[in-house]
Amino acid sequence: MESQGKEEPKGPVLHIVVVGFHHKKGCQVEFSYPPLLPDEGHDSSSLPDEWKYLPFLALPDGAHNYQEDTVYFHLPPLTGDMKCVYGVSCYRQIEAKALKVRQADVTRETVQKSVCVLSRVPLYGLLQAKLQLITHAYFEEKDFSQISILKELYEHMNGSLRCSTLEGSQVYLGLSARDLILHFRHKVLILFKLILLEKRILFYVSPVNRLVGALMTVLSLFPGLIEHGLVDSSHYRPKSSVSEDLSLVESVPGAEEFVSVSVTDIADASLEVEEREETSRDKAEAPSSSTSTEGDNHHLKPPSRTSPESSESEWETLDPSILEEGGVKEAAEGKEAGSEHPETFDPQPGIPITVQPQSAAGQGVVTQGLVSGLDEDQYGLPLAIFTKGYLCLPYMALQQHHLLSDVTVRGFVAGATNILFRQQRHLSDAVIEVDEARIQIQDPELRKMLSLTTADLRFADYLVKHVTENREDVFLDGTGWEGGDEWIRAQFTLYLQTLLSSSIQQDNERLLADYGVPFIAAWKITHNYRVWYSNKHPAMADITPGHPFQGQYSVADVKLRLSHSVQNSERGKKIGNAMMTTSRSVVQTGKAVGQSVGGALTSAKSAMSSWFSTLAQPAAMAGPDCPEPAAEVKP
Repeated sequence: MESQGKEEPKGPVLHIVVVGFHHKKGCQVEFSYPPLLPDEGHDSSSLPDEWKYLPFLALPDGAHNYQEDTVYFHLPPLTGDMKCVYGVSCYRQIEAKALKVRQADVTRETVQKSVCVLSRVPLYGLLQAKLQLITHAYFEEKDFSQISILKELYEHMNGSLRCSTLEGSQVYLGLSARDLILHFRHKVLILFKLILLEKRILFYVSPVNRLVGALMTVLSLFPGLIEHGLVDSSHYRPKSSVSEDLSLVESVPGAEEFVSVSVTDIADASLEVEEREETSRDKAEAPSSSTSTEGDNHHLKPPSRTSPESSESEWETLDPSILEEGGVKEAAEGKEAGSEHPETFDPQPGIPITVQPQSAAGQGVVTQGLVSGLDEDQYGLPLAIFTKGYLCLPYMALQQHHLLSDVTVRGFVAGATNILFRQQRHLSDAVIEVDEARIQIQDPELRKMLSLTTADLRFADYLVKHVTENREDVFLDGTGWEGGDEWIRAQFTLYLQTLLSSSIQQDNERLLADYGVPFIAAWKITHNYRVWYSNKHPAMADITPGHPFQGQYSVADVKLRLSHSVQNSERGKKIGNAMMTTSRSVVQTGKAVGQSVGGALTSAKSAMSSWFSTLAQPAAMAGPDCPEPAAEVKP
């Protein structure tokens, strides 16, 4: 059987599955072709233990609020020789009275079902396009006992996708890098660097199709990551009981009632796991500096997080006004602990030097210890980000909440629509609120690492300008290059390649300062960088080191920094509000006089004065009213 990996697979599609909502049993598998278990029939609801979350992923939490939706999700492999299983699910609901054949167990006013494809290839958009048509036709039958159309879908997909490759535009179908830039603007680069640091990142928005679209589009900016870098991204073990420790009972009579689960129930369970995690690490670790190379213990230990009772005000939106041009100064005065020179980098000891056989693409890679297990190109890409317990879960069901504090999970990039995930702030390093294009980061040190340098801001501004200026050309004829999706991904490929090239140069402090010294120091101790550095990549010799937008600081850079800070920082918003108040008062009175106008001018002047002093002075000298502790410069 295909799902067990014991027979030669017929094609990229493993199963077609129908998931429905039962008024007594909750979400359950109603049909699968071929059967999910070899000894069961097509209508069996039994599941392999590794896939016990499948019904909750295919039929997402809160789905009853939407007429239709689309979900991307990942399942763990069933056997050791398998890789990540990629799921695409199309959800719809229909009024029960519209059914031609109404079965006895249909007792609710609406019928909710999802049709999903389980595939061995990450062709999310292509699978979705085919699946949406079939799902529409399946519902138009108004008789869900007619499953022949689903069997035909299985045969058709395996026939049509057999010759599909994981190269080219098919992989990125439906993942619009242009829309991502237009929505997040310069913050896209912050997201890019955040993932390089392998932090615990939670994307949050509803409905699910917006969530998975934004998350996967960010990942598509990493060269080769979707095509070859997600094969180990779902290696986790489900809990022995889906709802044990989380107070989640599968027999809850309504899907919407999952939202009403007490936050305390989950907090107690997660904190207990976190305490056990900390205790075990304290016993296993000896005090060491952040440059320690003994295993990955220093990297696996999560940063300090506040308790669940922390007030919302303790979370600060990443503020570009703290982005100081201090990289060169820090390099001259001495780098922080953990920013070791790459030429003195010491890979994990005790691992023999091996030679990786030539890949299918024809690139042979000689390794010095750390093997990614990925199909890399001659530049060593994709980076080994989603390996060794770092998960990619485009959509995470509430029943998977335990993974946020699982000791075997090193980190994650996950998407959620349930507010319970966002309320558990101590379990994530960053929360990305997609609707508001807001990045919330609790740790001031992490905010400092992600502060965009002037060269970074130039790069981000370059992207935004080309996307906005070439907007009409691309949408009208579809042939635009500059400002198009492929062009955007090419820019990020160049950014990453020059970053890697700069990291291996001798006397590279000034080169790396353009990327941010605190960021580089943190990145060098991540798993993905250690794996990349311990390999030889011949093609890197052709990459010119240095930031693509390096250069002398100018007046244009001051304007750029001011523009981004005013638009995105909390302090900048206050200045903007003060200016708007002044402007309205002037319009209403005809002249800038009176107490209200004077007050507005005073407020604006005070805010501007404080803000400019922060930009002009070393961050360590900022006054106590400065809410950005991440800007503190350590000697």
